[in-house]
Amino acid sequence: MAEFTLVIGNKNYSSWSLRGWLMARIAGIEFEEIVIPLDLPETQAAIRKHSPSGRVPVLLHRGLAIWESLAIAEYLNDLKPEVNLWPPSAAARAHARSISSEMHAGFADLRAKMPMNIRASYPGKGMTPGVRADIERITGLWRDCRKRFSAAFDKDEGFLFGTFGAADAMYAPVVTRLRTYGVKVDKDTDAYCTAVLAHPAMKDWIDAAKHEPWLIAEYELA
Repeated sequence: MAEFTLVIGNKNYSSWSLRGWLMARIAGIEFEEIVIPLDLPETQAAIRKHSPSGRVPVLLHRGLAIWESLAIAEYLNDLKPEVNLWPPSAAARAHARSISSEMHAGFADLRAKMPMNIRASYPGKGMTPGVRADIERITGLWRDCRKRFSAAFDKDEGFLFGTFGAADAMYAPVVTRLRTYGVKVDKDTDAYCTAVLAHPAMKDWIDAAKHEPWLIAEYELA
């Protein structure tokens, strides 16, 4: 029996679940996975059995419930510092936490107008001035991280701080949105998105998302 349990929502739609799940995969822990389908009459009661906030993801470990993706990242970083969920240098680590917190708190237009739907393809849908501003801010952050920090590490695999870490996990759902909604991006941004989508953990999540049976009507924009 696994020492950890991670409670998540639908893999096709739940962007926050993806973030927490990627944190767990990066940390290399063995965990049992509980998927609770969202937007059903029984959903809220099922989540409340595990999560004090009534939301997913929540990581369960030795009697503790750790909810919210950033809290999961910090908890796993404390347990497994050797895996470098956050970059090893103080300057890069501070920057990674700053951009991750910005993702956690912001970009409401992008979230509302372009909900995560990995199975779908809706090119041209959802693009408003507010969404465009969010995307320009996010892709600018990505380019800045790549320019300022990636070359400083011994191993550069195309991610924001060299190797795949917590900051990449925080922005991974945005990468899927750019593909779903056919957003045209610059060459550097496209290279970063390709690297994220090719990561083995992302490929596993996307494959599972494509085979889920559940539908949430409000996220199906066709």
